[in-house]
Amino acid sequence: MKDLKTASEELDQALSRLENSVDALCEKNRMSRIIHAEAEALRRDRAQLAMDLDASRAREQELEALADEASQALGTAIAEVRAAMAATSTEH
Repeated sequence: MKDLKTASEELDQALSRLENSVDALCEKNRMSRIIHAEAEALRRDRAQLAMDLDASRAREQELEALADEASQALGTAIAEVRAAMAATSTEH
């Protein structure tokens, strides 16, 4: 009877260790899924940021072109005003 009791206790201990191991594996698996989900969210964020950066760079180039165009137009207008002022001052 003592051998049966000892075997039963050993079986209970082994089952307890097995349950603890399974619980630990389940926790690792859960953490792995959480990390995977977070990594995927970071990849999506990075992709969105890259697209936003590309759009910003394109807009910057557009604005630079517009600024250059405005600068040229302003330079032309200044030259025309100066020429008109010079023509007016030579007439008087």
